[in-house]
Amino acid sequence: MTVRIERHWWNGQSGQRRQRDVFIRTDGQLWEVEARMGGDAGRSTVHQCPGLVSAEILADAWMGGRRGWQEVVGDSAQSRPGAHRTSLGQTQQVTLPPDQPQP
Repeated sequence: MTVRIERHWWNGQSGQRRQRDVFIRTDGQLWEVEARMGGDAGRSTVHQCPGLVSAEILADAWMGGRRGWQEVVGDSAQSRPGAHRTSLGQTQQVTLPPDQPQP
């Protein structure tokens, strides 16, 4: 089965010690939430969830209501590279640092 990223947020910071990402993924039946510290090469924790609603609750808890978290809008959402959606649903253009992979 193909696993797809349903939602992805990052804290707007780069670097191994400061960057944080939270992902919600599904294969259409199973759901999981990953909290990652330090970018692609960093450490992560993954938890299984029974559905999207519980995955969103867990993701929100891991972000801790902190300011600065931005939702990454991927190609499946037919957006331009570097576009991020804020928690209020507004879209803003964000330029990622050179060492940051494009979403």
